Amino acid sequence: MGKQHSPGFLKIVDDAKTRIRELSIDDVKHKLGQGESFFLVDVREAHEFSAGRLPRAIHLSKGVIERDVEEVIPDHGAEIVCYCGGGFRSALAADNLQKMGYTNVYSMDGGWRGWTEAEYPIDG
Repeated sequence: MGKQHSPGFLKIVDDAKTRIRELSIDDVKHKLGQGESFFLVDVREAHEFSAGRLPRAIHLSKGVIERDVEEVIPDHGAEIVCYCGGGFRSALAADNLQKMGYTNVYSMDGGWRGWTEAEYPIDG
């Protein structure tokens, strides 16, 4: 079972979700399986990333993504798929990336929990 989130947090996530696009875990698995070119960004904390991650994922935690993303992904038109534990932090990250001028950003709905529950492949 996922973490119980506070009403205030859920309110800002719901607000962000009105402005972003989401992909399902199946959509992301298909994109990986087809070898599509995109940035898969894990926005979880470092200890979460170290414990396991999606194949091809890079780490830019929610705490630093806005500060560091332009060094790692300078192309504001690049396709970016963000994911976190359940799809909440990644929605906030995707919203902020769009505010920074990134135009092809998605959040993976279901996150790490959905991916692992589906028994899809992981690294780490």
